[in-house]
Amino acid sequence: MKYPLDCESTFSKTYLFWLSRFVRNKITGLSNRQVKDKDRLAQILQQLIKGFDSIENLKSIIKEVRNIGINSIHVYFIPLEKLYMFIINFGANSMKEIDEELLSDFLVTETSTLSDATKKNYRIALITFFGYIDKQNEEDNGYVYRYGIELKNWGGLSGKSGTKLPSFMQKDEVQRFIDGIHTYPFGAKVASRNRLIIKTILYTGIRVSEAINIDLKDFNKDGNAYIIQVRGKGNKPRVVMIKESIIKKDLDEWFNIKCCNNNLLFCNQKGKPLSQAYISSIVEKILLSVGIRKEKNGAHMLRHTFATLLYQKNKDLILVQESLGHADINTSRIYTHFDKEQLVRTTDIF
Repeated sequence: MKYPLDCESTFSKTYLFWLSRFVRNKITGLSNRQVKDKDRLAQILQQLIKGFDSIENLKSIIKEVRNIGINSIHVYFIPLEKLYMFIINFGANSMKEIDEELLSDFLVTETSTLSDATKKNYRIALITFFGYIDKQNEEDNGYVYRYGIELKNWGGLSGKSGTKLPSFMQKDEVQRFIDGIHTYPFGAKVASRNRLIIKTILYTGIRVSEAINIDLKDFNKDGNAYIIQVRGKGNKPRVVMIKESIIKKDLDEWFNIKCCNNNLLFCNQKGKPLSQAYISSIVEKILLSVGIRKEKNGAHMLRHTFATLLYQKNKDLILVQESLGHADINTSRIYTHFDKEQLVRTTDIF
């Protein structure tokens, strides 16, 4: 069913009307593989149809949706929440007052301190939101209002020249970190689990989100190694491998005490999935315990380390792309940033 663009009595109510329906549309299009409470999710979808009278109430629902298992919905909601506050301060009375120029002003002021990746997410959220409204609005006389938002000329992105090189560990630092994994004083009930998940991330390059959601049926022994099927962005499956000798002791100890729900490989002491924040915090503690400090000390740095050393050893960008699950090989090119053999050749120019 379609609705007039300004379908409510005030701009605030109208914006929340469209935002609620857009959020519902995105939820139904995102992966539901990690959903923990399908009945509650069904209730929330019905609430989103009815709409909300305040951005705060809608925000609390978004938080609940993330906790249920639709993790990436905030990528769309946060920019549109900030746009709501921006336009309210602007004093708009109609959705028709929003145009590409106003959205460019919003992006310039609200994203100035953000990374290029986050800026891109903001732009995508705006284009997607107003593209949704373009398709869903219609007046009683059949007239359809078109925003046609593209934001092609927005200059907020610094482009490839402004992209930061990823933080990663050198080979000697990796060895110190591995030693730290074994010597860090974890509690007895979580030590084997923590060592196991950190090694799995380091030795395979999988994302933290992929590691905490490994299903036991996707974790299988094959000769002297374990083959792990993980699901990356867009729920795309890929396979990685880790030698049995690296994880056998920790795996045996963990299997003797684990009690996870939903057939997960990793969980907390209540059987629930681990959080990404928890994994990053223990990685940072290990790094600091062995005197390693990087610009970013979180768990994602382990993925950068794996990819950088993999390229340095094999000089095979396709292998890096496939191992990390990148859809576009250009995403993988950043890991060619420190190739010693190539750099040495530059020292003899003169």
